[in-house]
Amino acid sequence: MTHRGAHPALIDEVHWLQQVHGATVVRAGSDTRAARPADGAARTITAAFAGQGDALVSSAPAACLAVLTADCAPVALGSGEGVFAAVHAGWRGLMEGVVQEAVGAMRAMGATDVVGALGPCIHPGCYEFGEDDLARVVGRYGSGVRGGTAAGRPGLDLPATVSAALAASGAREIPGMGACTACSPGYFSHRARGDAGRQALLVWTSDGTPVG
Repeated sequence: MTHRGAHPALIDEVHWLQQVHGATVVRAGSDTRAARPADGAARTITAAFAGQGDALVSSAPAACLAVLTADCAPVALGSGEGVFAAVHAGWRGLMEGVVQEAVGAMRAMGATDVVGALGPCIHPGCYEFGEDDLARVVGRYGSGVRGGTAAGRPGLDLPATVSAALAASGAREIPGMGACTACSPGYFSHRARGDAGRQALLVWTSDGTPVG
């Protein structure tokens, strides 16, 4: 999502998960917001552990949802009803339907027209993938997910896989960030460099408009 003028001071809690490369969706956040402090006063933002899973969903006005990645795909989801989600989508989670589960959870909370945007992740030129596993992903999401590495080896097109999962869920994809974490400067990559650091995707809402 693109930032549309929301002020981070409106956030009371940042929710995060122990990510397990599956399809579990966790609902997070309170439906009430703490009183806004006086101008210039300090506001405390707490970190709230939400348990195990790979997607967070909320409609809470003071919640911020966080997922961490270093090659897997971070996906921000939003809706005009103020229901929003953050998804950690590795290939295993995509095979288990994590994007579809997150969109389904949003719809169960009242979302109608769900939109999704992809963050930085590894791209096929840097993502060599075993033929057997690649055939499984192709079997679920179609031949458009098949890619190739710069060295001519089989590769998985993770952005195309996310796009296929969004389409399968009935969500509309909107422009996100197209950087490859493995070969673009300024990103952590576990596969390319064994980095211990992670990117954080943060998603929250302001007056029903998803931002992140």
